[in-house]
Amino acid sequence: MDVLTWLIPISLTLGGLGLLAFVWALRHAQYDDPEGDAQRILSPDWDDQPKPPKG
Repeated sequence: MDVLTWLIPISLTLGGLGLLAFVWALRHAQYDDPEGDAQRILSPDWDDQPKPPKG
C-alpha cells in the first residue's frame, strides 16, 4: 500500500500537466483550421515557407 502514496500523486501530476498542455494548445490557436490544413496539403501550390499567422 505504500506504493499508492507515490503513484496517486504522480498520476495526478501527470494528468494535470496533460490538461495544462491541452489548455495551452487551445489558447495558442493550435486547433484553428484543421480542415484548411487538410485541403492545403493536397494543393499543388505547396510552399516551403508558410505564411505567418494572422492576429
